[in-house]
Amino acid sequence: MTAVSLQEVREEIGSGGALVPSAALVNVLSSMSLAMAGALELRDVFSRVAESVRPLVPFDLMGILRCDGTDRVILYSVAGGRTLGYSGTEIPRCNFSPALWPTMERPSIIEDTEKVLDSSFCRDREVLESGMRALLRAPLRLGSHVFGYLWFASRTPGAFSRQHELLIEPVANLVTLALEHERLASIEKERRRRFDALDALLPTLSLSLDVREVFEQLSVVSASVVKHDLMTLGLLSEDRKSVRIHAYTGEKRNDVPESFELEPDDYDNIDSEFLIMKDVEEELRHDSVKYRLFGLANVRSWLRVPLRREGQVVGGLSFLSRVPGTYVVEDVDLARRIADHVQLILSHQDLAEAARQKEKAQEEAARLERRVAALTQELETTSGHRRVIGHSRAWKSVLSQASKVAPTDTTVLLTGESGTGKEVVSRFLHRGSLRVNGPFIALNCAALPDQLLESELFGYEKGAFTGATAQKPGRIEQAAQGTLFLDEVGEMSPLVQAKLLRVLQEREVQRLGGTKVLKAEVRVIAATNRDLQSLIAKGLFREDLYYRLHVFEINLPPLRERPEDILPLAEAFLGEIGQDVGRPSAGISKEAREQILAYPWPGNVRELRNALERAVILCEGGLITAEHLPISIARHEAATARAVAGVAPAPSGAVPAGAPQTAPPPNGNGSAMSSAPLDISTLEKSMVEEALVRAKNNKSKAAKLLGLTRAQLYSRLQKYGLS
Repeated sequence: MTAVSLQEVREEIGSGGALVPSAALVNVLSSMSLAMAGALELRDVFSRVAESVRPLVPFDLMGILRCDGTDRVILYSVAGGRTLGYSGTEIPRCNFSPALWPTMERPSIIEDTEKVLDSSFCRDREVLESGMRALLRAPLRLGSHVFGYLWFASRTPGAFSRQHELLIEPVANLVTLALEHERLASIEKERRRRFDALDALLPTLSLSLDVREVFEQLSVVSASVVKHDLMTLGLLSEDRKSVRIHAYTGEKRNDVPESFELEPDDYDNIDSEFLIMKDVEEELRHDSVKYRLFGLANVRSWLRVPLRREGQVVGGLSFLSRVPGTYVVEDVDLARRIADHVQLILSHQDLAEAARQKEKAQEEAARLERRVAALTQELETTSGHRRVIGHSRAWKSVLSQASKVAPTDTTVLLTGESGTGKEVVSRFLHRGSLRVNGPFIALNCAALPDQLLESELFGYEKGAFTGATAQKPGRIEQAAQGTLFLDEVGEMSPLVQAKLLRVLQEREVQRLGGTKVLKAEVRVIAATNRDLQSLIAKGLFREDLYYRLHVFEINLPPLRERPEDILPLAEAFLGEIGQDVGRPSAGISKEAREQILAYPWPGNVRELRNALERAVILCEGGLITAEHLPISIARHEAATARAVAGVAPAPSGAVPAGAPQTAPPPNGNGSAMSSAPLDISTLEKSMVEEALVRAKNNKSKAAKLLGLTRAQLYSRLQKYGLS
């Protein structure tokens, strides 16, 4: 705005006149300032402001027009009477003649309205009918932007002069300052109102752990904060290539997909702090998915703010309006606050879901444990010595897998070293199946020649071969409605494999020499200690049969990988063996226990039981000591002790402890000739390597097995270059 100096006023007025202009202007501006300071809104004190200006400018009416750049003005306030309207009255441009429509850049005067105004225009006619004959107007501006006009009206023609034009510019400046102060206060008041409205969201959101249940309520509450017709919550997929509509307002439309793939231009905006589209008709590609979706709902403007988790964008909250240009940057902070509340409830929802999953997993684990215990007890009471014994994590994992697959009719393949308990697990599977009331038939495929295995498995008709004097059903028929356990299935001949494949594929069996096709109502559990895949590579096992058997594999760990089960197994075996031989032992000595624990048991559980059976017989009802154990176990323990101590094993023919010593024959130098020493370092290294294998490279366990401290073990690892 062009400032008006007091010197310019003096030059216009001249040296005459009763009022000194500078003093009058200062008094008016001071009085106006005091009046304006009394309220946040100028209209509340406008009559007092008008009275402050009256000594400077003669008027009958004084008012302010506000304009917003459209073809209308708003009568902000009027002082001196209501003949020209009330505060808040909207007046369209068509009501003004060109002479009256406010478009001036500087103050202007209409000296006689009857000569200038056109009564055919509504607003002109109102001015004339009110008796106002002179008008003085000045623009209200901020920088180059004119946002309103200050006007004065008088019933006296020519009431306003050039002097008044100059004097009202500083008055207009002060009015502009007051209106801007009022605008900023109004913005802050509205911002405070909108933020206060957000506080109502918290109790609404706390009602549920699922944001979808309260999303409609959330929309209603937030509509007073960020205007919208629709609101949606979209969550990104894990690969960040698609968006799923997790929650939305309004009725679900069948033509709106639940998720859609992101398009190339979406990746540019996915991590942006906010997105505003004032008119989607102009800003969205017309061939995009969003344009089609927005078109279905008549959406014209869009505001989206991101949802973040641990710093990464996981989705977005969108506000959609059917009116173009609804959203401005000032809406973003409020939208973010709403999104923060939504993210909070999503986090609570995730925590609740994690808790539910954990509880479900715990319940499932407890259920499996109860089922394993029940099946174990049932197996013990029905299968004699075939007991399920063990508390190690590896063994519990086997039983857990078996409990899960047992109720199904799925074919199971048991793998692992010989003697690990495959038949025990197969009976465990049978007891937990729906075929529990049917027979359990076991067949060792390695114990029979090929021709005999074929006849045993499939049966034969009378006269099928020499010696077939009567009809005989095979094991598959005998196991009808029950379980067939095929041990050492890797030993089958190609011919038997082909016939077994047909049984598994077609569920049909045909006896040798027979023509009738019988239904094979049987569940197959197979076991092997061989690597079937290597047999396939050598052409010794059918690949198609492998995949029929390998539907659900359970690998049984060797006994050396479950050392905590060795002593419980030993105690159980002693009880069983004592009943069988009629002469129970008194227990196992400490030394014998140590040897049993130190031995790697290459024959696994079967070898352990056989060793204890021999010991029970030898101890004749007494305490089992180290001398009752098989010599291989004692030798292994002794070799381990010597290697740890760094002492060479006694060579063959060495003199036993306590025997009389004889002087060694002298050599040519007169010194005693010693026997050729064994390589102690090689022996010690091999023992350390074996301990590491048994402990699965767990240094603490390996040190314990060797009877060493961790420091002693690490020195040997460094010495022999072992990792």
